[in-house]
Amino acid sequence: MEFGISENQLSHLNPPFTRILGFRRSPDVILRIEMERSMSLFQMMVNEGLVPSAAEEMKRRNAIDKLKKIVVEWVKEVTYQRGLPKKYLKFASGTILTYGSYGLGVYNSDSDIDALCVGPYFATIAEDFFIVLHNMLASRPEVSEIHCVKYAKVPLMRFKFDGISIDLPYARLKVISIPENVDVFNPFFLKNIDDTSWKSLSGVRANRSILHLVPNIEIFQAVLRCIKFWAKRRGVYGNLLGFFGGVHLAVLSAFICQRHPSASLSALILLFFKTFGLWPWPTPVILQETIARPFIPTDKVSWMPIQLPCSPYEFCHSNITRSTFYKIRTEFLRGHMLTKDMLRPDFDWNILFEPFPYARRYGLFVKIFLSACDKDELGDWVGWIKSRFRSLLVKLEELLGFCDPNPTEYVDTDASEPNVILYWGLPTNRRDLIDADLVEEYFLKSIDNGYQGSTGKMKLSIVKANQLPKKAQFAFERKNTKPCWRVVDDNRKKNNPRSKYSKPHCADEYLPTNDSPEYPSAGG
Repeated sequence: MEFGISENQLSHLNPPFTRILGFRRSPDVILRIEMERSMSLFQMMVNEGLVPSAAEEMKRRNAIDKLKKIVVEWVKEVTYQRGLPKKYLKFASGTILTYGSYGLGVYNSDSDIDALCVGPYFATIAEDFFIVLHNMLASRPEVSEIHCVKYAKVPLMRFKFDGISIDLPYARLKVISIPENVDVFNPFFLKNIDDTSWKSLSGVRANRSILHLVPNIEIFQAVLRCIKFWAKRRGVYGNLLGFFGGVHLAVLSAFICQRHPSASLSALILLFFKTFGLWPWPTPVILQETIARPFIPTDKVSWMPIQLPCSPYEFCHSNITRSTFYKIRTEFLRGHMLTKDMLRPDFDWNILFEPFPYARRYGLFVKIFLSACDKDELGDWVGWIKSRFRSLLVKLEELLGFCDPNPTEYVDTDASEPNVILYWGLPTNRRDLIDADLVEEYFLKSIDNGYQGSTGKMKLSIVKANQLPKKAQFAFERKNTKPCWRVVDDNRKKNNPRSKYSKPHCADEYLPTNDSPEYPSAGG
């Protein structure tokens, strides 16, 4: 049994389906079906490659161990270069702390590693981290494709170590010696640290808070694996494009696990979609109810505020806009519709995880073509453009009322320069309202300010669905399945006044066709 969960453990879980679904069946029958659904979901995760092998796990562990030794050597080298007293050579040290999917234990064979380098007060980020440590790493045979991302909100180095992609930000503590497993909640280590270090530490602090708060880490990890897989398949994963990032989904998954500590995996997935499909946004999701809810000014309220569990005054950074809020919430409702009938004999998990059919859903797309002279410059250029994507998304919403930014990246192998291409879905019947050249000019102005790397190229154009490359036309069809969604004729709908949280114009293809009562508005 994967994840360390046995059938015997599953059999001791309380069967919540009677209460959730609102009708009575024999508890023994419900428990048996519930266990079958959980076991089939575990197996699906294995089949989809979401569970790393023992060899892959060991490879990552060895990479982190090697990286820790390099960091210790780096601190010694910086101590020597600084001409500090000899006693510092004995005590000065640094360490590596993992976070993100690897830190939470939900990585797969394709996942990168988020690893935080923590150093002493005398090791600066500009000289010692981005120059000395960079050169030490670049000289290692295990390291390839290394480059610095100095101008991001959280500056970092990005490279491959033994073929594993690693993002390495830096935090500097006001001490000489850093314990290998330093307590990131201890005020002694956090006193007077700079803002960049505080931001870099927040990922580690959030991870450790979540793992401390969930009642069963293994079940939480299984839920989060499923939800991340669902979010990626349905096109609602990617913080820079206005969707959820890993920390958002981790908090939401932990929220469900915390409130239903004895529920099985299948029940928790059902409860996840029911809870957040009907959630009265923008009411914040707060994992630690014992923490007082901070006052948030009206103009600072996010579409979907999710509080960081490590701080009562911080929320997960969000780029959610009107369009992406609507798509996320619609996908929550779709998930709820599909999982609420989980006891049906013909229930199939695969339908929940079907890839979003962009080519069938949209007739028009904005094509974003990014290129640079070499791969390193392209990585920096694409990273910078992505960090400004929200302004482009908001502009397209102003012009067209709706835009669905597909997170999938493509490459034109026939182009002369390294490139990345994205296709964002647009309303089909509003082609005359957008001038791609003017939008491009507007967006170029917004990205000119602050970038200090080598400027690449960007070109925006409008293409039809039938002009997409074949690999982008992933209209996955399932045979013998009843459609859950249809295009609704505008002439048959009532003209209801719209609030901030109501459905955006030109996004009607998502409306559900089931006979369930209307869902409450997103505003509650």
